[in-house]
Amino acid sequence: MSPVRFAALAAATVFALLCAVPAQAVTMTQCSALYKSAQTAGTLNGMNWNAFRKANCGATNAAATTTTPVKPAVVADVSTEPNAANTENAPEPSVSKIVPPKGVIFPKSISSKYASETPGKARMHTCLDQYKLDKTNNDLSGLTWIAKGGGYYSICNTQLKG
Repeated sequence: MSPVRFAALAAATVFALLCAVPAQAVTMTQCSALYKSAQTAGTLNGMNWNAFRKANCGATNAAATTTTPVKPAVVADVSTEPNAANTENAPEPSVSKIVPPKGVIFPKSISSKYASETPGKARMHTCLDQYKLDKTNNDLSGLTWIAKGGGYYSICNTQLKG
């Protein structure tokens, strides 16, 4: 077989393979809607998201998942000391289910100097003031401002919400 014929045959094979790929693949949004409807209908038969996506949304979506832009998660910088500047627009902590360590002091009510602020900011600033006081007195018992599962702020905020 001549090199020209071989190249033509290879090009024809590649062209045929490219034509076999569907022009319109299911988008991730459509696939997600299909998954949710199958989930509510109870027809997943134990399949998780990845298995469902591979089975029902086509192999071309595997590449689409890597190119879909994802909003970066807001991550609290735990390396810096908390203050009003870096905690001002922080999201409300989830309700803490952990028991506070013994010896750690939490405020009983919102400080009157923060009465003009919104309830969330008033709680945050009150907790921050007490945290700084506890830290200078070494009364934190290893508790940090923000921690996975509930740090000082989460526990304090939960207690102030009452």
